[in-house]
Formats: sequence, structure tokens, C-alpha cells
Amino acid sequence: MAAKRLLNGYGSEDDQNHATEKRIRRLPSFATVIREAVTAKTLQNFCSSLEPLIRRVVREEVEQGLIEGARSIHSYKSPQLQIQAPQSSTLQLIFSKKLSLPIFTGSKIEDEENNPLQVLLIDTNMGRTIASLPSPIKIEIVVIDGDFPSDDCKDWTKSEFDSSLVRERAGKRPLLAGEVLLMLRDGVVTIGDLSFTDNSSWIRSRNFRIGARVAPGSFGGERIKEALTEAFVVKDHRGELYKKHYPPSLNDKVWRLEKIGKDGAFHRKLSEEGIDTVQDFLKLWVVDPASLRRILGLSDKMWEGTLKHARTCSMGNKLYLYRGSPCTVFMNPICQVVGADLNGMSYNVNELNESQKAYVEQQVLEAYKNWNSVEEIDGLSSTGLAPPICEPIQLSRPMIGLEDVPPVYHAEAYFQVESLPNDVHTHFIGWNQNAT
Repeated sequence: MAAKRLLNGYGSEDDQNHATEKRIRRLPSFATVIREAVTAKTLQNFCSSLEPLIRRVVREEVEQGLIEGARSIHSYKSPQLQIQAPQSSTLQLIFSKKLSLPIFTGSKIEDEENNPLQVLLIDTNMGRTIASLPSPIKIEIVVIDGDFPSDDCKDWTKSEFDSSLVRERAGKRPLLAGEVLLMLRDGVVTIGDLSFTDNSSWIRSRNFRIGARVAPGSFGGERIKEALTEAFVVKDHRGELYKKHYPPSLNDKVWRLEKIGKDGAFHRKLSEEGIDTVQDFLKLWVVDPASLRRILGLSDKMWEGTLKHARTCSMGNKLYLYRGSPCTVFMNPICQVVGADLNGMSYNVNELNESQKAYVEQQVLEAYKNWNSVEEIDGLSSTGLAPPICEPIQLSRPMIGLEDVPPVYHAEAYFQVESLPNDVHTHFIGWNQNAT
């Protein structure tokens, strides 16, 4: 038992000595530590010095490789891969005429002459349409923000144009309905059917433009600059019920005239006096313009605007006959005298003497008061009268019921059947200041 303990004690001491020797061998000397530190520092400095050189060499090699690759692509004969330097194009799309305004959703978009829109391809250097094309070009009609181009710049890039496209609102139909993809042949294409499906109130500028561009991917030649219309507002179709007519017609309600709003103060004043249509408005203007203006109470500027709009009204080819005794008077739709029949003799206005003119004028006033008694006939051919020359007929007295109105001159004798002359009444005494 004692021998066993002695053996165990010896073995334990030997193991302890062995462990101590291993621990001593693992610890490096101070010199070794210093040497290794100096070596590591030298290597780090070397790498730091070498890094910029390596970077420069790699960059130069990469740049050289890119240049050589670009040269190879440029020299390649395939048109799909050939790189060309950008150059300004002389080809441009344009709209032939301005738009007819205002524009409402769902309504056909037309030009200012109420014809379908047309897009032309022109050469800006030569200033003419390019009528001969090797093949048709596909044209796309798009909606552009009304604020584009900024500062009304006429020179924009393709990317600038494309970035200004306006898309439909979420959940809505495409903004344009109708013919939005067309083929341009012989330098011109007609847009037969085009309309907006949404108004323009939801974008910041509240204005749209219509643009025409070459459909992406359909043409491989030089750039053709895009076409743009003027900026405009697109109103909801419900507003079309109240829009003005250009030109107005005789049967239009009087609120279709400029400055007169439907159910507004001016409209109510006219309705109270029995003036419901544009024809009613013009008849009173011819017979007694001072009374008409007094009813409206318009400022000079508003009166001129309303009257100018009304005078664009088409007169048509109808004439009106009022039978008195012993005089029959022929008038156009707004009480302008064409001629008269006195005692069975037909007279043009220039053939009447002063007393006859005064008598005819009284008949015109009676005809105005009793318009329901006036007969409608077709044109001058039915009367046998020649077109009269320009000759004013002086009123002998104002209409019955308007005694406080100073005497004025009646309508100019000569009128055009197709439309009212722009200079009518401008030379008549008493009308220059008040009526026009």
C-alpha cells in the first residue's frame, strides 16, 4: 500500500514537470517579439506603398479595354449595333392648325375650323411638308403636361418629351380614346376620332397638351421631333351644357352669348323683357340699341364683347315679310330692311325717298311689336328685289312704349345674307357711342 502511494506520488511530480516545460517552450523570447513586430510593420508599409500603383495599373488597363471594345462595336457594320454621335434633326411633326376650344370630356377634338386634327411631317430647314417617304411611319398621339416645355422652350430632347407624358389616374381609362396610333403617309395623317376621358383638374398645371411622336421602336432613322399643341383645360362634359357657341345661331338661347351666364343676373333681366334667343337680342339691338343696353347695364368692355359675339351669328337665307296698309316691308331675321312694296310698286331701299323711308320705318317698328304676324319667306329670289346698297333709314320716332329713348337711325339697309357685316352700324348717328 505504501509502495503504491509512493508510485503515485512520483508519477504526479513527473507530470507537473512536463507541463511546466511545455509552458516555458510556448512563450517566445523578447527578441523574437521585437523581430516579428518590425517585420510586420515593414510588410504593412510595403503594401501601403504598393496599393496606389496597383490601382493605377488596373484602372489604365480597364479604360484601355473599354476604349478598344467601343472601337470594335463602332466599326461593326450591323446598323443595330452601330453607335452614332448625336446630331440635331431637321425633321419635325407639327399640328396643322390650333385646337377648337373649349374641350370637354367625351367630345370630339377638332381644329379651330371644326375639322379633324392633322399632323404634318416637315423639314424645318426647307419649311415644307415632306410628301415622299420610303415607308409609312407609325405615329402615336399622347397627352403631355401643360407646363412642358418649361419657359416655352422650343428645343427639347426625346427623353424630356417622354418624361412629360401624362398617364391616366389609377383605376381610370386611358386619357385619350379613339385613334391614338396612326400611319403617316405622304407627310400627313388625319386624326378622325379623338376625345378625352378625364378632365385636367387633377394635375398640378391643370392643363394638358396633345403631343404626336413616332411610336417607340417603329422607326430606325434619324430623330423626328415631336409635335405639341397649345396648353388647354379639359372640362368635365357636364360643363358642355353651358358652353358658348362659336358662332351662335339665331335660335340659340341668349345665355350662349359671351358675358351672359345661364340663370345669371343678365340672363334674368333679358328674360323679363321677353328676350330669350340670340335672334331676340339682335332684333332689339337693330331697332333700339339704347334700350337693350339699358336692360343689361353692362360696362363698355362687356357690352362690346357680347355684341361682337352676337354679330358673328349666321343670318341664313330667310327673309321676313310684314304686311301693312298700303305698305309691305321685307326684312332679314333681325329687322334689317331689305326692301318694300308701296301701292303695288317694289322698291329697293336706295329707291325710297325720305317720306317713304319714314313710313317704312314705322312699319318695321310695328313688325317688331307684332313679330308673330310676320311671314317667313325664302331669300331674295322670292321677292324679286335686288340686293340693296348701304343706306340708313332714319327713325321718325322711337317704338311705342319707349318714348323716353332719343331718336336713332334704323339698321343699315345693306346686309349680307350669309353673315352680318363686321362694320354694320358703325357710321350711324346716335349709334356710334352706345351700340358699338
